[in-house]
Amino acid sequence: MIVKNPHLEELGQFLKARRSELNPADLGLPPGEPGTRRVAGLRREEVAAGAAISQDYYTRIEQGRLAPSEPVLQAIAHTLRLTPDQRVYVEGLAQQADRRTSPQRRPKPVRPQIQRLLDQLTDVPAFVVGKYLDILAWNPLAAALLIDVDKMAPHERNYVRMMFTDPRMKDYYEDWESMARTSVALLRMQAVDNPTDPRLTALVGELSLSSPQFRRWWAARNVTRQEFGTKTIRHPELGDLTVDWDSFHWAGDPDQHLTMWSAEPGSPTHDKLRILASWIKAPSPSTRGATTEKPEP
Repeated sequence: MIVKNPHLEELGQFLKARRSELNPADLGLPPGEPGTRRVAGLRREEVAAGAAISQDYYTRIEQGRLAPSEPVLQAIAHTLRLTPDQRVYVEGLAQQADRRTSPQRRPKPVRPQIQRLLDQLTDVPAFVVGKYLDILAWNPLAAALLIDVDKMAPHERNYVRMMFTDPRMKDYYEDWESMARTSVALLRMQAVDNPTDPRLTALVGELSLSSPQFRRWWAARNVTRQEFGTKTIRHPELGDLTVDWDSFHWAGDPDQHLTMWSAEPGSPTHDKLRILASWIKAPSPSTRGATTEKPEP
């Protein structure tokens, strides 16, 4: 029995998904006679020709049976018109395929000093997100603005899971579908280290069974990276708040990053955040989140 390399298998499936999205015209090729094409998108031989490799060589890559060299992978990426984020993903998969075993990093708790910093940010909603978008720590303003994660079980504190299982999320976001699609693409990007991680497969399995939308978007194999942006939140009492968000990675743990939401001083959203903060009692020394609990696998 041949055991496939999970990184090469995911690489092949990802390339296949991208191939199906392109048309011959995208490569400057003639469309061919009507009714002669049996597959959506490009044929394997068309990708192979564009990358200047044999069809058999490309077929084995797409089937997960062969690790492409870096020049070949770059040629394929160019032919398939991969975006910068997509290139990062395929390059990561190819690099990880050389490892004998996939990394098995257990989630680390958030350092108490980080939670103290969160608590001291009384006018800025802030939280720490870990691997697979687990919500590890937060401040009271973040919980008051979105959903009070203090009241959730540890295994429920996952941003993607909340997007698809908590009906309140559709009311909170102005464009829930766009936000949900992005969360799936972020989760797929984080799978590059270990596509068969039991924690990941359990989450994907749960959401695939409970949400047809998640199942469809996960199968599409879209990926993205985000470090800043703007989003609109519909608070049940304060109405719409448009916040800018920025994400900062912690050097001590590459899987953890701090996200803060802010608004321009004097803006309606800034005033609403100040009102929301005034409703929150001064926080006591915190033991919330993953300072004492680790996310369940």
